[in-house]
Amino acid sequence: MRSRLDPLARLTAGCALALASLCAGAQAWPSKPATLVNPFAPGGGVDAFGRPLSVVLSKNLGQQFIVENMAGAGGTVGAASAARRHADGYNFFLGAVHHTIAESLYTRLPYSLERDFVPITVLAYVPNVVVVHPKHANLNSIKDLIAYAKANPGKLNYGSAGNGTTHHLAGELFKTMAGVSLTHIPYGGAGPMMKDLLGGQVDMAFDGMSTSASQIKAGRLKALAVTTTQRSFVDPNVPTMQEAGLPGYVVTTWYALWGIRGTPKEALDRMYQETLKAMQSPELKKVWEGQGATAGGESPEEFAKLIKSEIAKWAKVVKDAGAKVDN
Repeated sequence: MRSRLDPLARLTAGCALALASLCAGAQAWPSKPATLVNPFAPGGGVDAFGRPLSVVLSKNLGQQFIVENMAGAGGTVGAASAARRHADGYNFFLGAVHHTIAESLYTRLPYSLERDFVPITVLAYVPNVVVVHPKHANLNSIKDLIAYAKANPGKLNYGSAGNGTTHHLAGELFKTMAGVSLTHIPYGGAGPMMKDLLGGQVDMAFDGMSTSASQIKAGRLKALAVTTTQRSFVDPNVPTMQEAGLPGYVVTTWYALWGIRGTPKEALDRMYQETLKAMQSPELKKVWEGQGATAGGESPEEFAKLIKSEIAKWAKVVKDAGAKVDN
């Protein structure tokens, strides 16, 4: 009797082992290094949050999470590259509010933010801050800035991380609301722009607090106003734009994480949970605070709603400003 049951027992055991192996394989993500595509140059806002996140993810998950910088065309070159990556759970996209602006600013995009990417979560919210180079001793407030710009149309320039970034559109919105003329100088990222701003080749910027905070504290830049509805805890002495004399002007920069459309749900879900875990770690809390940021952490569904609303909001700003970029 025992010999007759052995084949059946062996078959049952084999099936059990196979099932266990499949389950183990499903839980094994990540089993190899993963890439986080950053569509801006090193040293910018996306780097400020994406790189520390990659370090903690690598430590927690035992596989390398590698940030790959692909700057160009206001973040759209890297986004287009990311959209074409293999959706195997090992390619992700580090983007920003800039990409919701690009949907209406660029006349031709080789990708769609909502069609080609899957929202995971917002990493951080950062106020923008209007900063000027100290060489402009007469510009110490938003009222000073507006008065000077009106008296000298086009003489002042402002730098941005690229066409279609919040730095760019924040400037366009300011021009429209304040009734002034400023010359826009786009760069391939916040890092290169900051270098020229500190060197005095650029007069001013509507920069993210994450990249300007240390320069403001060191006295290398003058902060005139933050673009959020409340003052930043980084420097509570800097007024809001409303307090400074331009009511209704509000701009917030956020940085976020997407998956590639078609990525297995198991990998997306795990990435979301691990990202939340990383953001709650002491290491990242310290980094976020140092950048003047508040943490995101929205669910993928909540993030998807934010994307849709931001696309609509910035489409109106682009239309009102008459800003278009051929790419």
